[in-house]
Amino acid sequence: MDGEHYFSAQPAGELVPRDLAVALAGSHYRLTTASGIFSPDRIDVGTQVLLSQVPPPPPGGNLLDLGCGWGPIALTLALQSPRATVWAVDVNERALELVRRNAHILGLDHVNACRPEDVPDDVAFTTIWSNPPIRVGKNELHSMLERWLPRLEVGSDAWLVVQKNLGSDSLQRWLDAEFADLSVTRASTNKGFRILKARKRAAPVA
Repeated sequence: MDGEHYFSAQPAGELVPRDLAVALAGSHYRLTTASGIFSPDRIDVGTQVLLSQVPPPPPGGNLLDLGCGWGPIALTLALQSPRATVWAVDVNERALELVRRNAHILGLDHVNACRPEDVPDDVAFTTIWSNPPIRVGKNELHSMLERWLPRLEVGSDAWLVVQKNLGSDSLQRWLDAEFADLSVTRASTNKGFRILKARKRAAPVA
């Protein structure tokens, strides 16, 4: 991307929108994308794997797309759960603007596209779906997951898609060691990607 990372807060250059034809939640749409974000020309393979493998999201509550890009995961959550509140979180301001535009195109007024610090601290999530930005580095990735996974409601699941050769197995081991209240399993493997499922367990009775 012209020497800049898709996780830059303010991508260089003017936002020049362009059309993108995609299939989401079983239907075809024409949405808006632009340069300076993650996978601007298509739904990337990891996200495709995630969307094809996970069960339908909860019908209500707060649903989180962590690292939303232009919005394929958040928009799918919103299309499948019209009574839920969907939080599309990213540090990339251009990505957030595109999510807002795409939600407007689809008539989805229950999508909140915002930076991490703009999500109220008292919001807990009935699910988290994420194609996390592995290339930000291990420390940054771990810090991000330490911030958000504890906000799962008890009995709820987080679904993470991670490329096998970019450390999915080591990430699973870290999650197991780091979060005593999460049950972490490998839900599936497809096209070189692992789907990790992390379920929030109830705290043990003292």
